[in-house]
Amino acid sequence: MTMAELATVVQENLDINVAIINNGYLGMVRQWQEFFYDKRYAATPISGPNFQKLAEAFGISAATITTRGEVAGAVESARRQKRAAVIDFRSSRKIRSTPMVPAGADLDQA
Repeated sequence: MTMAELATVVQENLDINVAIINNGYLGMVRQWQEFFYDKRYAATPISGPNFQKLAEAFGISAATITTRGEVAGAVESARRQKRAAVIDFRSSRKIRSTPMVPAGADLDQA
């Protein structure tokens, strides 16, 4: 869901930092299935893409973070650059997406 936006960031030379909280699922969809559809899970685990390589393919600085100890350094590095950066924060599969927007609700109701 980010590839077109990454192309725009590069094309317009924008200084935007993208943080991906990556729990290996289509996070909010899985939560809908958990909370609203009696845990009938379907088609929510995802194995890719490699967001670091995807960002780098566009010429955007990127990092993949797998431990808490790496977080501060990666965020500080992204802020210092004055150009786009993508950080893929790998998290536990138990982490939930927030804010969660219920199906049919507006974003301001999250």
